Amino acid sequence: MPDAPCLRLALLSALVATSSLQASENGQTPPAMEELLITAVRESRTSKGATGLPLDPRETPQSISIVDYQQMQNFGADSLNEALRLATGISVEEWETNRTNYVARGFEIKSTQIDGVGLPNNWGLVVGAIDSFGFDKIEVIRGANGLLTGVGSAAGTINYVRKRPTNQREGSVSMTAGSEDLVRLEADYSAPLTDDGQWAARVVVATEDRGSHIRDLENDRTFLYGVIDGQLGARSTLTAGYSYQVSHTDSNMWGALVLGYSDGSQASFRRSASTSQDWAWWDTENHNAFAEYAVALAPGWELKLSYNYRLFEDDGKLFFVFPEATSGFDPVTRLGLMGNPGSYPTRDDAHLFDLALTGAFSAFGRKHEVAAGVSYAEGRRKLHMRPVSGTDPAWGPLPAFPYGGDVVPEPAWGDRTHYSLTNIELTRVYGATRLKPHDRVAVVLGVNAIEFRRDGDLFSDPFSQSEREISPYAGVTVDITDAVLVYASYSDIYQPQDYYDINQEYLAPTKGVNYEAGVKAGWLDDQLLTTLALFSAEQEGLGTFVGLNPATNNYYYTGVDIRSEGVELELSGRIGDHVEVLIGATWLQLEDEQGDDTYEWVPRRTVNFAISSRLPVNPDISIGLSGRWQSDTAKLDGYSNVEIRQRSYLLVNGFARWDFSDNAYVLLNVNNLTNEKYLTSLYEVGYYAAPLNGSVTVGYRF
Repeated sequence: MPDAPCLRLALLSALVATSSLQASENGQTPPAMEELLITAVRESRTSKGATGLPLDPRETPQSISIVDYQQMQNFGADSLNEALRLATGISVEEWETNRTNYVARGFEIKSTQIDGVGLPNNWGLVVGAIDSFGFDKIEVIRGANGLLTGVGSAAGTINYVRKRPTNQREGSVSMTAGSEDLVRLEADYSAPLTDDGQWAARVVVATEDRGSHIRDLENDRTFLYGVIDGQLGARSTLTAGYSYQVSHTDSNMWGALVLGYSDGSQASFRRSASTSQDWAWWDTENHNAFAEYAVALAPGWELKLSYNYRLFEDDGKLFFVFPEATSGFDPVTRLGLMGNPGSYPTRDDAHLFDLALTGAFSAFGRKHEVAAGVSYAEGRRKLHMRPVSGTDPAWGPLPAFPYGGDVVPEPAWGDRTHYSLTNIELTRVYGATRLKPHDRVAVVLGVNAIEFRRDGDLFSDPFSQSEREISPYAGVTVDITDAVLVYASYSDIYQPQDYYDINQEYLAPTKGVNYEAGVKAGWLDDQLLTTLALFSAEQEGLGTFVGLNPATNNYYYTGVDIRSEGVELELSGRIGDHVEVLIGATWLQLEDEQGDDTYEWVPRRTVNFAISSRLPVNPDISIGLSGRWQSDTAKLDGYSNVEIRQRSYLLVNGFARWDFSDNAYVLLNVNNLTNEKYLTSLYEVGYYAAPLNGSVTVGYRF
């Protein structure tokens, strides 16, 4: 495999050669019409959907949900966690106050895209609440995603589409105040930089400070994003941007509530209950930089070189709580909990280069599309630790729970030392084509070839892994009528895993297959799209949590075979001139290799909705409701060996907005309208969600 510098040089050389070829093509200067065309479509320079091809959601042979910026703004979805709750089939598993996993079709989503470029996230873990203000929309592509990122599971892919400069000078500012001392400020400004509009820039800023219904928990974050976009010539464009988020949390929970009593019953506490201490904190920083250079080779053909850099750093002093091994958590005295202090500063950075060619060609009297490319990614994850002596009182027994935030003195932390190091390289070559053998039939074929390498040290033991894999993708769509389309697709599954077994060795990659078939129909002059999908997926050797290794005091996992089958239904779009709807429902079945129900913490039935409308009698006023219903779930607590259950519940949020002038508005958001008490997750056993709460936003557009 070529090393990184050689591959980067090859990619840059190919790009320079292509640009030079075009500059001298026929010795002619391209007509001005092409220059104007490139400028005019600045705002559409985003992703290529689920296959890398320029297909709209109706033409894509997979299920796709889109949450746009207006929906996020109306329903107060200021973080990605809140935004993804609006999407069909997604479970946002907030199992700690600072850590979240996203789940679809029974599996964790471990791959994401930004503007259509794949960024693997092997743990599937999101630390902290990432601000959503820098994104125009979020696309959720459900089902196997190997063609998109090179690796992936049967869950799907989340594609975050960044805001880009606009062709006009415009901006907005807003201020929000709400429950739990919430204060949030936002500013967004875009403007052309040149008189001809060929270059433009955009700056986005958001800052937020809030308390919590959870004892002593406080969060603040600041998000900054800047992007510049323009033309280098008649046929080429350059885009570059950078985003930065810094977050600080005080008195966060590491782990969550202990809900299993020693007599086998399930505990229940006030929603404010917390295991944390006043000295606990967790800081995170997220840096994302990108550059894109695109060249129009010929009508309908584009070559694009992109570079993405991602850096995540965190530091904190944390406090974990678990039941004492012999007596457990007593239901009468509420004694029997033990403390566990920890500090594991992390630095995780990744570079990704992608060279992609897309275009259209004619054959046999019909037009077809093709996309092909090569990418290289390298990442480095380094963990440190601050040790605490085993005799420190922070390791000892705790008072009766719930206790206060000052019952355990801060431990004496040792000097920062090395804990583990992981280096990852992923090289892939990919291609996809959409062929039109008939006016009403389209066939999508794709293949993805990767080479994956990983080395480093885990628990002081060196390791090295290398594997090659080829994953095919196939899909077909048939237009039954001008409004109704049927489709089917197949994809291989391949996903390296960061889970390790009882011997402290990484599990083998999980592999499998994914099938999907469905019907998509457009209604009301194609303003409303309905999708009915049937899916089936098998994943072999999927890492599954077992428990705590008593010899090492570390978690360990084992590989199990999981089969997922189900049905999804979604309606999205507009009804008439005033009503917008997004309604989705999922029915799911999950079985292990013995055919028994497994992963019972995943809800088997979910319904999500987001409905908004401008009042016909006064279009300046908008109202809406959003929410989610899920069936009951259960999880066997790995520490107390007690089954924890969460009954089915319905969460309802609402908004009312008044645009009291052409430029100004006021927005009222009310969350958990029925004041439902429920656990945020049973993924690793969670904590209680927020009660009824609200906020008011005043905004101005210019």
